[in-house]
Amino acid sequence: MASNTSARDVAAATPATRDRYIDLLRVASLGTVVLGHWLMAAVTVRDGRAEVGNLLAVEPRLQLLTWVLQIMPVFFFVGGFSHALSYRSLTRRAGGPAYAAFLRARLQRLLRPTMVFIAVWGAGALAVQLLGSGGTLTDVAARLVAQPLWFIGIYLAMVAFTPPLLRLHERYGWGAFAALAVAAGTVDVLRFAAGVPYVEFADFAFVWLAVHQLGFLRADGRLRRPRVPAALAAAGLAGAAALVALGPYPLSMVGMPGEKVSNMAPPTAALLCHGMWLVGAVELLRGPGARLVARPRVWRGVVAANGIAMTAFLWHLTAMLGVYGTLLALDVPLAAPAGPAWWAQAPVRIAAAAALTAVLVAVFRGAERPAAAGRAGAGAPGARRLSGPAAALGVTLALFGVLGLSMVGFGGLLQGRTAVLVAVRITAPAAVLMAAGGWLLVETAGGTRRRG
Repeated sequence: MASNTSARDVAAATPATRDRYIDLLRVASLGTVVLGHWLMAAVTVRDGRAEVGNLLAVEPRLQLLTWVLQIMPVFFFVGGFSHALSYRSLTRRAGGPAYAAFLRARLQRLLRPTMVFIAVWGAGALAVQLLGSGGTLTDVAARLVAQPLWFIGIYLAMVAFTPPLLRLHERYGWGAFAALAVAAGTVDVLRFAAGVPYVEFADFAFVWLAVHQLGFLRADGRLRRPRVPAALAAAGLAGAAALVALGPYPLSMVGMPGEKVSNMAPPTAALLCHGMWLVGAVELLRGPGARLVARPRVWRGVVAANGIAMTAFLWHLTAMLGVYGTLLALDVPLAAPAGPAWWAQAPVRIAAAAALTAVLVAVFRGAERPAAAGRAGAGAPGARRLSGPAAALGVTLALFGVLGLSMVGFGGLLQGRTAVLVAVRITAPAAVLMAAGGWLLVETAGGTRRRG
């Protein structure tokens, strides 16, 4: 959409054939994640030091809510649906495989705002470290704001694997999903029963790509068949409950501080079952959801939200920590997490975080606008031969750079802090360089050169 095109214009021009419910799910899933992060943050001051805890650790009974509110699998499911349609469309227009153009088209609105976020936070963290003016909350923020970048890394992998996995889907259908699900379960057996080191990292691919594969099935209408959504939801819910009750899996479907086993990092078979349950549930709600988003006012809101969703996601933790930082600077006493005063203050904190996020979105949303049409093309065979390997290398570098940065944080730019990513130690400077280099390769690889 052009920069001067309003959400109202886009909404009015939406073709009747568009699946608006998918757009609603995309906005609702990211919005739920943002709201959950704002609510779960429990900042306390102990011995003059600010600490950021997790409400679910303070009040473990609330962990059961993650079985409904840990909705990130729905976003990846929606991604699979959209990627299938996009790749097939590009392939038809190009008259053959269009891998580089597909990567560039799908990743522009993801990597551009991400690189702006990395540049701004990297420069700020570097300045604070060089000046030695950091405080406890500043140090925590430099680590914490980078953590949601894991989502960007996983999404990069999904885009990169779309063409081969789409071919497997077109050949085997449900069999391709089943193979990924079995592989995820096998990883857990090797991890928990055999104690094989590092094997758990493979489930970052198997679990999330299996959820992504469900989006392919939806794109082909296979989830519309009678009783399929209900069966998927029931099987997923029963599987997750059995694994948590009988296996080594925790109740929470989000990571908890200090836990020996997390369902999220790396993901487990229990999280895959959770994803199946959620996908089945949202498909059961397709009818009411479609009727809701058919209303002009609701659809305009969804269009507007989709235009800023990634920018808001990237900056929402910055806003939340900014609110807490302001409270600490003003010497406002912080209520004990999960207490009556804490719950009473929660709506005010969330409203303030939303307002500050809106300001940050207004400043940085330009990076999320798609490039002008025509800059990238898939029609030149010579360009495809040259750009395909470069695009693959670019997305790989960006994937490892973003994932590495999510683990080590911005605070390690000068401190030599490292994290283990798939059995390899990575530093913050190396992660930033890989992310930037991968982004540049993806940006340039999908274009075509003019011929004299």
